[in-house]
Amino acid sequence: MIRSMTGFGKVSADLGNRTANVEIKCLNSKQADIYLKLPSMYREGENQVRNEVSRTLQRGKIEVSVWFESSGNDRMVSINQAIILDYLAQLKQLEPAMVIPGNDILLPLIMKLPDVVKVDKQDFDADEWAKLFAAIQLCVGQVDEFRLQEGRSIEDDFNTRIQLILEGVTRIRAIEKNRIDRLRERMSSALKDISDRIKVDQNRFEQELIYYIEKLDINEEMVRLGNHCDYFIETLNTEETLGRKLGFISQEIGREINTIGSKANDSDIQRIVVEMKDELEKLKEQSMNVL
Repeated sequence: MIRSMTGFGKVSADLGNRTANVEIKCLNSKQADIYLKLPSMYREGENQVRNEVSRTLQRGKIEVSVWFESSGNDRMVSINQAIILDYLAQLKQLEPAMVIPGNDILLPLIMKLPDVVKVDKQDFDADEWAKLFAAIQLCVGQVDEFRLQEGRSIEDDFNTRIQLILEGVTRIRAIEKNRIDRLRERMSSALKDISDRIKVDQNRFEQELIYYIEKLDINEEMVRLGNHCDYFIETLNTEETLGRKLGFISQEIGREINTIGSKANDSDIQRIVVEMKDELEKLKEQSMNVL
């Protein structure tokens, strides 16, 4: 089963006096680019989170965000009353020299001064971290399940694109049956038109014709193209992490399609080749999103 590199998960955990929220977003990337936003008191658990994320999600641009919502029972922020009273007293001392407004005007101004609001520093809590890390693991599992669901859609699309390319091969084979005969007739007709002016060695003409037709033969390329398409589907069904490998196989498919197009010398085949290239580009775009 293939996995997409795009994923999302969100989990909340009740920690008693507050709620922890965990959110993970994943996008395409060639390697594991992990960005963590953890509360400062839990920074020492960063390596543990990175190991868990990289072990399960493996690759992608992965953003892990953790934040708290207070339930109102914990008081992490307090007002430094002594500082406020000290500021107020100092301002009152200026009263003889200037007009000092009342406390209703002074207080909003004082609240903007340094050290008026104090944030209580919290230490690492092992029990709380255990609950938080369990929420992170659950969120990672959600992202992995999201990736599997996306992978199923991508796999269906892969099968559709490969089938359309193989149908193109079948259509080309139907045209190919008469293509060489048409080329032979066209060259023989052209030769007849000039035979009254130029003496032609018929044996040499036949040799050159065989050589030219061999250069235009696309049967070998179509066989290889079919084999590459079969290998693409086989790889889908047998491997876990296959994004890069599918990209390599897509390149080989493209090489054979391009060669068929350059050797075909037939407008009908060229149109089919253009359609196959269009399907291949869609295939390549999807393979870039596969883990």
